Amino acid sequence: MENAVTDHKQQPTSTEAPIEQELYAIRQVIQPRAVHGLFANWRVALVLLTQAMYYGLPWLQWDNRQAVLFDLAARKFYIFGLVFWPQDFVYLTGLLVLAALALFLFTAVAGRLWCGYACPQTVYTEIFMWVESWLEGDHLARRKLDKSPWSADKLRRRGLKHFVWVLIALWTGFTFVGYFTPIQILAAEVMSATLGPWETFWILFYGFATWGNAGFMREQVCKYMCPYARFQSVMFDSDTLTVTYDTSRGEPRGSRSKKADYKALGLGDCVDCSVCVQVCPTGIDIRDGLQYECIGCAACIDGCDQIMDKMGYPRGLIRYTTENVVKGKYPDSGILKHVLRPRTIIYTVLLALLSGAFVYSLATRVPLRVDVIRDRVALSKETDEGLIENVYRLQLINKDGQPHRYTLQAQGIDGLQVVTAGREIAAAPLQTIDIPVSLIADPVELKGRSIEVTFTIQAIDDPRIRDEVATKFFNR
Repeated sequence: MENAVTDHKQQPTSTEAPIEQELYAIRQVIQPRAVHGLFANWRVALVLLTQAMYYGLPWLQWDNRQAVLFDLAARKFYIFGLVFWPQDFVYLTGLLVLAALALFLFTAVAGRLWCGYACPQTVYTEIFMWVESWLEGDHLARRKLDKSPWSADKLRRRGLKHFVWVLIALWTGFTFVGYFTPIQILAAEVMSATLGPWETFWILFYGFATWGNAGFMREQVCKYMCPYARFQSVMFDSDTLTVTYDTSRGEPRGSRSKKADYKALGLGDCVDCSVCVQVCPTGIDIRDGLQYECIGCAACIDGCDQIMDKMGYPRGLIRYTTENVVKGKYPDSGILKHVLRPRTIIYTVLLALLSGAFVYSLATRVPLRVDVIRDRVALSKETDEGLIENVYRLQLINKDGQPHRYTLQAQGIDGLQVVTAGREIAAAPLQTIDIPVSLIADPVELKGRSIEVTFTIQAIDDPRIRDEVATKFFNR
C-alpha cells in the first residue's frame, strides 16, 4: 500500500492542457484563382480537343456502322476500317507498351505534361471549375460563398451548379457506354426508357465517378490516389524540364512599390504576392521547390508572368527549366541541346522501332484466321477401299469487312486427298464458319504412326489473304 501511495505521489502534475496532434491534415477546400496566359491557352485548347474526340468519336459512322466500337458481346472491336478479334489481343498489348514508352519519354523531357494538360482528372476538373466560376463567380466570391450560411441564394447557386455538373457527368457516362454499345441504339433505349441493367449501371457509375472526382475530390486524386505522382521522380533527371522557381533571382522576396529600387533595398524579383499559390489547382507553393503534388500545369508561370509584366520585371521568375540551369551548369539557351541525352535517346529509339513494327504489323495483317480441331471420336479409320481417313473440323474466321471465297489444300503426304462439302469456301464479311474436312491417304505413303500435315487456305480474289495451320494425320 505504501508503494502504491508513493508511486501515486511521484507522478508529475501539470496544469497545462494536453496537446492534440492530428495524424492527417484536414483538407482545405481550394478555390484557385483564374489565370490567363500561354499555358492557360494550351490547357483550354487541349480540353476542347480531347473532349471533342471523346464525345464525338462514337457518333462517327464508317461503312454503315459505328466507326469506333468495342462490341464485347460479339467479341469484335471496330476502329474505323480495322476490325480486331480476341485473337488480336497482341495489338492491344503493343499499344499499351507504346503508350508507356511515350509517357516515359515525355516525362523525361518535360515532366508531368500528361497530368497538366491531358489527364482526364485534370480535364474534367477544369470543365467543372469553368461551370463553378460561371455560376458562383471568381475565387473570392466562391470563398465568400463557402463561408456564408445557407440561404435561398446559396441554395440556388449550389443547386444549379450541381445540376449542371450532374448533366455533364451523366453525358460523360453515357458516352463511355456508347463505346461498347452502339451509341445510336443506346440513345434510343434511353429515350424509350428501355435501357438494360448493365448499361444503366455503367452510365450511373461512370457519371458518379466523374461528378465525385472532378467536383469534390479534385486535387486529392492527384495527391493521394494517382500512382504516377509517386514514381514520377524515377523518370526525372537533372536535365528534365520542370516548373521551377528561380531562387537566385527571386530571393530575398518582399513587397515593394513599383517605382522602388528593389535592388537597393536588397530584395529579389519576387514581390511575395502569392499569386503563384492562389492559381495552383493543388494548393502548393512552388517557391518551396519541386513537390510531388505539382502536376506541371504551369498556371503559376502564367500568374507570375502577369505580375512581372505589371512590375516591369523580366518574365521567367517561375518557368520551365532544368535543375542544371538553376545550378548554373549551363544557361537556358542550352536546354534544347541537353534534351538529347542517353535516357531520351534510348526512349526515342525504342519508341520509333516499336511504332514502326506496330504499323508494319497492322499494314501486313492478314484478315483471316483458321483453327483446326480433330475428330475426337476416332483418330483414324479405314475406308472400304483400304485407304486411311482422318476427319477434322476447320474454323475459319473472315476478319475482313468484305466477303471472300477461299480454296483449301493440304500438304505433307504424297497423294493426299482433301474431301469437303464443295470445291470453294465462301465467307461473308466478319463471318465465322465451321468446315468439315476429311483427309484420305494411301497407307503405303504413310511413314510412321503420325505424320504432320498442313492445311493451306487462300482467298481466290486476293492471294495475299492466306493462312496455314499444321496438324497431325494418324495411321491405324
